[in-house]
This record gives sequence, structure tokens and C-alpha cells, in this order.
Amino acid sequence: MNQDDLRRAELKWAMEAYSGDYSRRGALNLFAKGGLFAGLSGLLSTLPQMSYAQEDEVVRIGYLPITDATALLVAHANGYFKDEGLDAEDPTLIRGWAPLIEGFVANRFNLVHFLNPIPIWMRYNNNFPVKVLAWAHTNGSGVVVGEHTDITDFRGLGGKQVAIPFWYSMHNIVLQYALRQSGITPVIQDQSAPLADNECNLMVMQPPEMPPALAARSIDAYIVAEPFNALGEVMAGARMLRFTGDIWKNHPCCVVATHEEAITARPEWVQAVTNAVVRGAIYASENKAEVAHMISRDGRGYLPAPSEVVVRAMTHYDTADYAESGAQTHSDWGNGRIDFQPWPYPSADALTVSYLRETVVSGDGAFLADLDPAFVSEDLVDRRFVRNAVERFPQWLNDPSVNPGDPFSREEVLSL
Repeated sequence: MNQDDLRRAELKWAMEAYSGDYSRRGALNLFAKGGLFAGLSGLLSTLPQMSYAQEDEVVRIGYLPITDATALLVAHANGYFKDEGLDAEDPTLIRGWAPLIEGFVANRFNLVHFLNPIPIWMRYNNNFPVKVLAWAHTNGSGVVVGEHTDITDFRGLGGKQVAIPFWYSMHNIVLQYALRQSGITPVIQDQSAPLADNECNLMVMQPPEMPPALAARSIDAYIVAEPFNALGEVMAGARMLRFTGDIWKNHPCCVVATHEEAITARPEWVQAVTNAVVRGAIYASENKAEVAHMISRDGRGYLPAPSEVVVRAMTHYDTADYAESGAQTHSDWGNGRIDFQPWPYPSADALTVSYLRETVVSGDGAFLADLDPAFVSEDLVDRRFVRNAVERFPQWLNDPSVNPGDPFSREEVLSL
């Protein structure tokens, strides 16, 4: 078996560990096109009496097997929920955004991490009472290109096929910002349709399908959360084009969410949960390599990826090879490949809404036109609990993604 055959075999084996519910392509596509809640209309009609979590106070976490969930997983693994007097079930691994949304809507979970734009879509397009409590992490994603391409910058994505994990994602927002800045027009069309040299075709693809698709040359690039960029680098010959945190400095990606009624009915429970998650973020920030191994399949097994891949995804960043290739151009920013600070900066939350308006998505995004970014930042996010938690645990100030001049506010920095 030659080296290429060995790599393909290793990649196939690694991706099979991620398969499972990811086969629910129909549900994901339905959600991506704006139809999930229509499909769950019967369920939603029963939710008023159950929209707030179960009668007990057990913490029930739903998560995707990506590093975005780290703070929740560390809070569970290190017993931080127990320290707050809470019982917590083992976190439930869900292999797609649509089934995670379904579980949250059906009240199977009362604590989840969502892509930052998903709660915006849920609350203002579908009137579902979701609330954001904190950021789950900052940075933590990248754009990789196939070894069959000669792409060296975003202009090179003209005429190419690029996969994203979700229409309502920070990945889609940051990618399209970079494309626009480079004179490339994002489009959504069938892969077989011809593309102009200044057009880039976008498609939603399950993250575990991205590395094999890149290796098979059915796509030219993808943007996604870790550890799938690291998996692509290690097992699919992918080259890192650019880290998202090197385009939007310390951008939010996933957020911590719960039901609004939980906040109304049991604020003490919400505070305890938030305290535990903040401690999880602090520990992850201070012990990235240890935590990466712990959450990997070789540690506690929260993620199916091997330890070497997860460690790379969380620590391999400020290196000469990335600086030389241009994957990291703002080393003076001082951030990491992924960072963990929980404070939800109002400026970034508002800017997310503003950029969503300029972002091409599949389905009806008309609801965005009437959204006031400042209103959404205050209405969707309840900062009382995380403010209490970070004041109780001031170690959060040491994370590189905290603004040292004013830890509770900042000016957003984007630079291609």
C-alpha cells in the first residue's frame, strides 16, 4: 500500500467514526433552507407547556463533536456542575445541527452550543424562545484548500466549489466577507452549472464529509470548525489557506444557549450552569493541550478524533509554515488557533446581524432586513449571568481574546 492509499484508508476510517446521525441529510437540508420549524409545527404547538426544561434541575447537554463544545465538556469532565450543586447527565453527542436543534426544541436538552447565527434565526424568524448566555469560544475555524489546487489567496477561489457547514454560520459570514473583499461573488447553484471566473459556488456539507470530498477533488476548499481542518491537513492533504480568527480578530463562533423560560423560572439554576461553563472555558484556555487530549477519542472520548489531531486543532498555530504561506498574517493580534473566553461582546453580536444581511443564504432571509443589530444584541443575549460568573472567576481575563484595555467592550477588527 503506497502512502496515498494509506492516507485514504486512514481518512476513511477516521470519518467512519463521525458517521452515525450525519446520514440525516434530509433534515439538515430542510433546516438549512428554513423549513425545519415548519416540519416541526406539530411539535412546536405543544411547546408552551414544555418550552422550559424538565421538572428536575438536571443539566442535559447536547453537543456536536467539535472543539466548539470544549467549555461544556470540560465543565462536565472536571465536575464543575457538581461543584455548583447540580446533577449533570453525560453530554449527548449529536452529529448534526438539525438534530441538535430538534433535541433542544423538544426539550431533550437544556444546555447546548449553537453556531452564533442559529439563535438569531430561531428567535426572530421562528419566534422560538431561545436565549444566549455566553460565548462558547472564539476563533477555532479555518479555510483549507485541496492539494490538487494552486489556490494561495481568496481571489483563487473564483470559479471554485467551496463547502460550508451551514448557511447560518460564522463560517459563511467570514468566508463571504473575504470573498467580497477579494472581488469574488458568492453564488449558490448546482455544482454542474458553469461558474464565471469571479464567482465562487457555495454548498452546505456535513463536516465529516468535507475531508473525503476534498481528497476526492469533488470540492476545492472548505471552511469549518476544528478538528476538521486539522483532520484535513493530517489525512487529506489539505493546505490551510487562512484562519478565520486571522480575518476577524477573536470572532465569536459558537455560543452557549438555553431556554428563555429557564431564565424566568429558575435564574439560580441558570447562574449555577453559567458558573460551571465559565470555569470550563478558563480551564480550557489555560490547559489547551491537556484538554485536547482529554476530549479526544484517546481520552474521555467526547470527540471521535484521535488525540494528535485534536491537539493540533487547539495548539498548532503560531508557526513559521503558517506565516510563510499566509494562513496567519496577523501574528501581532496574539490570539490562538482557538481561544476560550465567555464574555459576549455586544459589538460583535451586533456586527454578526449586520453581516448576515450581506451574506448569501439559501431560503428566505427576509426577516433580517427589519432586525436592528443593537436590539438583537441586547434582546437575544442575557449577559447578567456571565457577568456574575466572570467577576467571580477573574482568571478569564488572562485569555488572549479578552480586550486588556476594557474587558467588557471592544472595537471589532476585520482585516483580510
